[in-house]
Amino acid sequence: MVSCVFTCFSGISRSLSHAQLFSSLCLTVSALWLGSGLVYILVGQAVLQRAELRSALVPGLAAFTLALLIIGFVAVIVKKAVLFLLAVGISLASAHQIAGLSAPGFGQSATAANYLLVCVVGVYFGSGRLLYGITHGKLELPGTGSRRKAQLKTEQNRGCDDAVSVCLVMNLLSASVLACPLLGVVPQLSTGHVPWLWTAGVFQLGMCVLLYRAMDTLAATFYGFTALLRFAEGYSALLSPMVQPFSPVPFPVVFSVLFFILALFHCQKSLLEGIYPLFFTAYCIAIAAQPRGFFQGGTQGVQGAIFVFTAGMLFITTFNMVSATMIPTGRRYFKTLVTRIKSLTLRANDKDLHVPHLGYSKYADAEVLGHACNVLAAFAVTATVDDLHPLSVLVLPWVVIAGGALQLLCGSVAFARGKTFESTVFIVYGMMWTVWGLTRYGGFYGETRSFQVAVGIISFMLFNCLVTIAALFLSVTWFIYALTFQLILISFLLDAVGALPYGYDIGVTIIFGLVSFYSFLAHLFNSTFESPQIPLGKPLVKLSGVGGGTEICPHVPGRKATSVQQIAEIMKNGGICGMPTDTVYVLVAACNRPDAVVKAFKVKKQAQDRPMSMWISSIKQLEPVRHLLSPLLLDFMEAAWPSSISMVIPRGPWMDTFGLGDAAKHIGTPQSIAIRYPDCAVATHLINMVGPIAVTSANPSGEADTTHHNQVFAKLGKNVDGVLCDGPSPENIASTVVDCTKIETGHIGFFRVGLIPKSKVLQIFEDVQKRHIGGQINPAFENDLHPSDTQRNTSSGEDDTVESGSENSAISTVSLEQTFEMGHDIDTLL
Repeated sequence: MVSCVFTCFSGISRSLSHAQLFSSLCLTVSALWLGSGLVYILVGQAVLQRAELRSALVPGLAAFTLALLIIGFVAVIVKKAVLFLLAVGISLASAHQIAGLSAPGFGQSATAANYLLVCVVGVYFGSGRLLYGITHGKLELPGTGSRRKAQLKTEQNRGCDDAVSVCLVMNLLSASVLACPLLGVVPQLSTGHVPWLWTAGVFQLGMCVLLYRAMDTLAATFYGFTALLRFAEGYSALLSPMVQPFSPVPFPVVFSVLFFILALFHCQKSLLEGIYPLFFTAYCIAIAAQPRGFFQGGTQGVQGAIFVFTAGMLFITTFNMVSATMIPTGRRYFKTLVTRIKSLTLRANDKDLHVPHLGYSKYADAEVLGHACNVLAAFAVTATVDDLHPLSVLVLPWVVIAGGALQLLCGSVAFARGKTFESTVFIVYGMMWTVWGLTRYGGFYGETRSFQVAVGIISFMLFNCLVTIAALFLSVTWFIYALTFQLILISFLLDAVGALPYGYDIGVTIIFGLVSFYSFLAHLFNSTFESPQIPLGKPLVKLSGVGGGTEICPHVPGRKATSVQQIAEIMKNGGICGMPTDTVYVLVAACNRPDAVVKAFKVKKQAQDRPMSMWISSIKQLEPVRHLLSPLLLDFMEAAWPSSISMVIPRGPWMDTFGLGDAAKHIGTPQSIAIRYPDCAVATHLINMVGPIAVTSANPSGEADTTHHNQVFAKLGKNVDGVLCDGPSPENIASTVVDCTKIETGHIGFFRVGLIPKSKVLQIFEDVQKRHIGGQINPAFENDLHPSDTQRNTSSGEDDTVESGSENSAISTVSLEQTFEMGHDIDTLL
């Protein structure tokens, strides 16, 4: 079991990378060892008799034998000898283990020999990678090296194929377990098969998360559905010794409809992937047609067909994942068909859909699966138990797993995307379905219809009241969605107190199921087509200012150059934007747009004694005014920047060159200003495109610093014209503010010691001073060693300016010191 965990970790850590075949192999082997290990544990705990060991192990081992052979064959094609030996060695070991179970004493030595081969190859591969790391790539054993650039090109745009291949192996495993009783390999589905089926379900849920990480909503939804089937199959096998599970008709029929719709939309990926879900549509119809569901021949026959087709899908997916030569799967048929229909416009880039309003996310939208789970749970609870044993009616897994576990997963993904409302809905509803499913259909209900159950339901009703009120500000569909669920909660409450009118619960659950189905279809359709759109409705209530509905300024990811260009265009047109820095988020405006500087000052509600600062992205941006700055100051700037050091320098006529106009009064004090060159690639890239900018912290005066891009809009509202997003701030410490107003005297001061230590700043300044004492002058001032009369006059003017400012130098220093003593607000923007 320990090896299973570490192998699984290795597979996940390499998932969605350029080692996809290795990831698929590791996760497949991990599932094999987990399932077989659980079977042996059941035998050791006497849950299974030793005589049942063969029938419990053979279906799972057979599936993994075939799956590993396919992976090994693909490894041979792409010349991966080590992966071939590992895959084929474990495959042959599983095959010989089956032979040993059929004929005691036969095959055990061969099994041991194959695993010994796997150990030797594993040690060789591990040693090679260790040697490669220790020698920094100088020594490398054959077959253990990392991918070369030429090889990496063959795996471009493969996305999440490694996660898909693992999900296909799990479908192969489930199909093998259910088809074996039909073929007479094992007597019937039994408790010994539960570890295999639930292992498949757990791994498919894990891959579902990876598929959301890969921005593949369709695949994540499909394998979320199949994971639900795996848990239901395992539940039936677990109960088979005690009761014969009965499959109510409504749920499998609804599930088949969902699979069919998903198959249609899967055609946009490839024709082959569109055909595959149709097998599961037939599977659900077979469950609905036979009351004993998984235990009857029709259902098991469909699983046999799924086994064959899945094996082919596994080979094609794995081969296309790593090979430069692709096996045709019909990728362009859907797009060709849509382009011929004038009323439909296919979305050009699906990944752009998953950029939320407030920033970016590493996950895709999970709302399609979340709404589908509510459809399944709602129609499942319409089944009546009557006089049957509650466990015998196959409702519990549909409600607890579909309505509960899968919705909690969807809620977690929504939370990771910053969608607070959707996350709350899915998590609260998932908890309610879980509690009600266990209570009503888990055999715990009985005599518990009392005040205690009613109190719990009333608590959920209060939570849902808040959800319903919040939905008013989102859309009509979400409001109806929350309101109809409130009606379901009322039916639960009436049932708990014994006052439920006949048919009320079935009626409201069907209504909620239909609303959920509409939401499922709308999100699926709207994520595929740009037009037309299935309407979700506008907010019923709109607020001005923060939270005013869909009118939100663009929040774009800072990691994209196109995003920086978009924010730059906004600023060039007079907009003010939030921007990440090497410390916290700031509010910025272009200096050559005085109207934007004034707007930023007003939006910030800046106090008069807390002025804005000026930021640059290169010393070259000071070139027009270099003759107005001292050589020592310029050299100090070049030595200290880029960094989290802000320099307070004397104010002078040099500021007029930046186009600030009357807005210059908002930057600095009458005697000095603060200037900074930040050590942040995103910020400097933006300043390169816009020019010098006026900066203030992205929060109203007196409030805490803004440390995440979501907080910019939350604190400053719709007055912000755009936000460049980069997640949490790397540092929450203010910049170090250095007083350079008297730098020509050979001294600098400190208004505040922040992120950069005082000793480091002093060391930089001392080094610059030593160079000047040694006669090393900044090259920019070489032409000024013998200035012309005009230059002397200009220089004289500068001296006059400095001297006239020096009369109030003490006042300037006191003013700035008071500014810093009043709060740290200005520290974060300097």
